[in-house]
Amino acid sequence: MALSPTNNAALLQEVDEAVRKDQLDSVMRRYGRWIIGGVAGGLLAFGGYLYWNHSQDVARGERAEELVAAFEKVTAGQPAAANEALKKIEAAGDPAYRAAALIQQANIKAQGGDLKAAAALMAQAAADTKLDPTLRDMALIRQTAFEFDTLKPDQVIARMKPIVDAKDPQSSWFASAAELTAIAHYRLGQYDKAGALYGRIAKLPDVPKSLQSRTVQMAGMLGVDAVPDGAADDGTKTKTDGTASGAAAVTKTEEKK
Repeated sequence: MALSPTNNAALLQEVDEAVRKDQLDSVMRRYGRWIIGGVAGGLLAFGGYLYWNHSQDVARGERAEELVAAFEKVTAGQPAAANEALKKIEAAGDPAYRAAALIQQANIKAQGGDLKAAAALMAQAAADTKLDPTLRDMALIRQTAFEFDTLKPDQVIARMKPIVDAKDPQSSWFASAAELTAIAHYRLGQYDKAGALYGRIAKLPDVPKSLQSRTVQMAGMLGVDAVPDGAADDGTKTKTDGTASGAAAVTKTEEKK
């Protein structure tokens, strides 16, 4: 008796399943140990990654606690103990915490009057290519500030130029770099360049009030209207008419004497 179409389909399915089972049995007999070993190895590797990731998180947490403890020693007036703790963090290897330790050590040296040692520590952070560029810019600016009195104005301008000229995006440290550059231009008698930079700083959005006030006044002395658009006349606004021009002229005359 002939099988119905439904029975034919069922038979073909049974045959197909039997063939697949035979093939699977054959594969398992030949490669079963390797397959099981590969799966086990994969699980071990994944477990190892999870453990490594967890250990890294724990280590970062420990570094953070050590850094906070070192800062507390600085606040408590224990620079020697703070330096020792910061050196241990520096030696631990994590780039971000190493940079934080170097920068804080530099600040301690600067507070103690050793600007040369402070600048050297900042230079280490500025030269570390593993650090975020923003952090390196900050370290370079601090290094330059510590060395400012020993550098020629042209050296300051050249060092700060990449930060001052950065666009899309503008460096978050533009204001500090531009102020150092403006002072250097002023010392060279390049009053137009100094005034233009002071003006750019003063008109930055969200610039600290103390910096804005200082740069508005300096720009005004150099004949540049740096009062931010819409600013209230609350004492921050500096006149840039004949009085400002006269002040700039007096300043230039005194520089030439």
